[in-house]
Amino acid sequence: MGKLMNILPVSDLRQDTAKIMKQLRENKNPIIITQRGRAAAVIIGVEAYEKSEHDKELLRLLAKGDRETETGEGYDLDNVLAEADSLLAQEQL
Repeated sequence: MGKLMNILPVSDLRQDTAKIMKQLRENKNPIIITQRGRAAAVIIGVEAYEKSEHDKELLRLLAKGDRETETGEGYDLDNVLAEADSLLAQEQL
């Protein structure tokens, strides 16, 4: 990960939820919530979640393409690149 993770006890989350929500929106870094000294949950902002889901979908499609290439199935390269360009253009919106 490389970044210093934000760690917060669940009691602090209960006491100052609005401040923590603002922090999530502003710096987009996940916050690890602890309970009884142990990591219990991770909270991320909506933008970070959506980007993560989008990235996972791209990786899933790439893995699927690798499998199809190995078995001789799949699509024409020009069509794949056009679809990838379309997905990347949507990401920038």
